[in-house]
Amino acid sequence: MLVDHHCHLDFPDFSDDLAGVVARAGAAGVGLMVTISTRIRAFDQVLAVANQFDNVFCSVGTHPHNAHEELDIPVEEIVRLSANPKVVAIGEAGLDFHYDHSSPDAQEQGFRNHIAAARETGLPLEIHARSADEQTIAILEDELKSGGAFPAILHCFTGGKKMAYRAVDLGFTVSFSGIVSFKGAPELREIAAELPLDAILVETDAPYLAPVPFRGKTNEPAYVAHTAKAVAEARKIEVEALAAATTNNFFKLFKKVPRSAFASVEGA
Repeated sequence: MLVDHHCHLDFPDFSDDLAGVVARAGAAGVGLMVTISTRIRAFDQVLAVANQFDNVFCSVGTHPHNAHEELDIPVEEIVRLSANPKVVAIGEAGLDFHYDHSSPDAQEQGFRNHIAAARETGLPLEIHARSADEQTIAILEDELKSGGAFPAILHCFTGGKKMAYRAVDLGFTVSFSGIVSFKGAPELREIAAELPLDAILVETDAPYLAPVPFRGKTNEPAYVAHTAKAVAEARKIEVEALAAATTNNFFKLFKKVPRSAFASVEGA
């Protein structure tokens, strides 16, 4: 079975058929989902979704687009909220210089706050990085040097080879979304083929970025199976081997998720 460690089930796209979305994921072999927070002040909505399903968990954090809105929320509050049994990750946080909805300074401060929370809690940080390869790596290197290790995933990876290899060298995980299946993403498939198998994950980022053959439609966790297929093909391995490896990688990172939640779906 597979895991979708990064989706947004609280978004309006799923409000009319949330139970159906989760059921279709299970039917497609996706046993666990983590629905990702984009605003701490809307965390209750994310948690409410996770609480509806035994195999759905969540994160707590502020997307870089919204960083300027929540700089007044201290690290201690993120840590406090993360104590909920359903919260298994921090973020998503990071840098997005493609849209610049928040200033670079606000994004960096938010990013570093979330790194501090990940370090304190031991929960993996879901990192959003777009058009900010060098700056993201520089902050990660600085934080490792100044504060010590923390677990993290470069989610929905679209950066270059240099960033991917450096992230793995630093001990982080790289995650691939449906973009890896797009015709115009040969370099991304090459990266997915070359990185160590124990350093990768797959995800949807639903409702965005549906993989081929659903490109242009609303993405949902069930479609992570197609992303896994694309990565397996790039690596020239069976999709079952890719699923087993990425699921194992998930549990190594997301230590708070009980394996029993996955087992119950497998046995359903």
